[in-house]
Amino acid sequence: MPIVIPTEERVAAMLKGTSHKPDEAITLQKDIRMRGVGNIADAFTRKKGDVVQFMPMFRTATVEQVAVNAVMAGCKPEHMPVALAMAESGGGTGDGRGWGGAFLVSGPIYKEIGMNVSYGRLGPGNPANKNLGRLGSLMNRNLGGYKETITGIGVGMSYGNPITNGGFMLAEYPEGLPAGWKGLNEELGFQKDESVLMTFMPSHWGLGQEHMPGVYRSLQRTGHGAIARYLGVKGKPGPHNYLEYLTIDMWACRDGGFTLILPPQVAQDLYDYGFKTKEAVYEYLWKKSFVPLSEFRMRGRSDILTNGWTGREKRSGKPWKELPEDYMVPVGGDDPNQDYNVIVCHGQETAVDRLGGGKGPGFSIDAWR
Repeated sequence: MPIVIPTEERVAAMLKGTSHKPDEAITLQKDIRMRGVGNIADAFTRKKGDVVQFMPMFRTATVEQVAVNAVMAGCKPEHMPVALAMAESGGGTGDGRGWGGAFLVSGPIYKEIGMNVSYGRLGPGNPANKNLGRLGSLMNRNLGGYKETITGIGVGMSYGNPITNGGFMLAEYPEGLPAGWKGLNEELGFQKDESVLMTFMPSHWGLGQEHMPGVYRSLQRTGHGAIARYLGVKGKPGPHNYLEYLTIDMWACRDGGFTLILPPQVAQDLYDYGFKTKEAVYEYLWKKSFVPLSEFRMRGRSDILTNGWTGREKRSGKPWKELPEDYMVPVGGDDPNQDYNVIVCHGQETAVDRLGGGKGPGFSIDAWR
């Protein structure tokens, strides 16, 4: 994709998309609670008004500098509130290793700027989705100072991420939510009519089982097909618990939670089955991830998550070394409401997209109008 030259005229036009002054520093518009990780780090709060630092070089930026990058990415002035919320989140720079940079939008702004929430939503065709996603990649490099490691030279510390390579931006389709299911904005503590951006770090792609859409429909309508045979409901009309099938071997070679992108029909089927809230879905998924301590010891991240087995297990409060071998440990994260996420997007097919990583912090887009 070509770079748009950020002339003074183009940057001035971009700045008309916000009421914030060009020389205003990017700061937090509200207090942000940051999570701890296992036994490694404690949770902490970043305060409203704190200047945002872009990793890995701990740089700061102004509204105008964000506008320059927005022009380069091909954005339009009406995209600026989203662009500035992205900047408030740290510009997708994550922890500096170059594998942050994924964004989810919730709220009415998706209609205002024409974001794609339907077919092709993960493809290249929509300017709002693709250019805003690309903006995250540009801020990562131009504001954060990230550069790929070449023959050991540079600040990159990972191989990168195919999901966020070039940017990742997706919007929620709230009209497809079943009754009683909250939108992402409400889950993050905002109002239903507020436009919100959430940043997260998807670490894997395509988790779960594949099937033809007709196999899913046969499961729910008549209880026939391969999934129905697996679930033992052959010949019984739905609704049936598709999550039981979706999580086959989900944690076989990975730890942590994940995000599900559901079409409205799948979401409604889960609701009809008995999952009356998203929280019920998260709780179910989390409980499916429990394994005995004897198995947990064999997993790749257990030494890190337990601080070399010198820490305490959070749920019991006991030292890890005192727990019996049959003690059940959730390899799918510590908090079901944080480590899991459900996004409903438009679409009549029944394919479900899955990617690693649950919820991140939420940032108000409306604050940057």
